[in-house]
Amino acid sequence: MPDLNFLIEGAEVAKFSATPQIVFKLRLSNRNPLETIQSVALRGQIQLEVTRRRYKPEDQEKLRDLFGEPDRWSQTLRNLLWTHVSVNVPAFHAETVVEVFVPCTFDFNVGATKYFFGLSDGDVHVCVMFSGTVFYSQDGGHMQVAPNSWDKEAHFRFPVKVWRDKMTSLSACMTTKCETGSPPGRRLSKVCSKLRKRYDHESRAR
Repeated sequence: MPDLNFLIEGAEVAKFSATPQIVFKLRLSNRNPLETIQSVALRGQIQLEVTRRRYKPEDQEKLRDLFGEPDRWSQTLRNLLWTHVSVNVPAFHAETVVEVFVPCTFDFNVGATKYFFGLSDGDVHVCVMFSGTVFYSQDGGHMQVAPNSWDKEAHFRFPVKVWRDKMTSLSACMTTKCETGSPPGRRLSKVCSKLRKRYDHESRAR
């Protein structure tokens, strides 16, 4: 049975995506050299390990709405769910690297959005918990199916700058697209204007 391990090697802005996304570079390796992995239907839950970093006074002020008063953070700080992701991994032997696209949003009702906007710099400790189904064969035999072990995780220090760079570029792109004279463009401009004001307000507050 396959024994897969996971390692996040880096993160960068998705340059040509239709929606705001970050790309994680994920390395998969199988400990059994006699097996060929035909494919993996992989799912991941991304958690922000918020207790594993220090916070500046200005960051604490911006995160009050999320965690309450700083003197109670020993009780109120808990891991935050960023999002869920999925990826179909193609066939490989021993190891491979795939791209995992992680969605981002301007929605300030989402805890992860508030959290990222509340940070001035540094890294966020990320934990990705994997599940899914592995299709494999051994010694040229028939294809077999096995679940991916639930205890498989990958930890990564995600730079806040990557997230902010993506949201800044998205904000500029939205403003450009909204500046049209067509009726759909005018309707969209109202939405863009609200998002732009919210984003600029949060950025100036920093």
